[in-house]
Amino acid sequence: MTANHPDRNQIRLENVLTALGNPLRLTVVRVLAGGGEHACSAVLQGIPKSTLTHHWRVLRDSGVIWQRPYGRENLLSLRREDLDARFPGLLDALLGAVQSDALTQEATAKNLPLR
Repeated sequence: MTANHPDRNQIRLENVLTALGNPLRLTVVRVLAGGGEHACSAVLQGIPKSTLTHHWRVLRDSGVIWQRPYGRENLLSLRREDLDARFPGLLDALLGAVQSDALTQEATAKNLPLR
């Protein structure tokens, strides 16, 4: 089975935004944004394999991640260079918003004042 990885010039904004519109896939991008390759099984835990397979396919086909086989595992990495070239600032803005939302949720859960 060959994975579908679109060329850089084939990555479309609407596909990227659709892929990142799901909270689970956004979490994957946040994890992968730390850099390097991550084993599929280590990125998210406690999620059925069939569900993860679907999310990997959506992210891969939209051009958000690279997925490559490594033994009996698949490794994932963020296509940051390609995404930054196609849509400058998009990933940084998205990751900044995710970080801000996480801090807001944490403060709300702890009844802390928001800054």
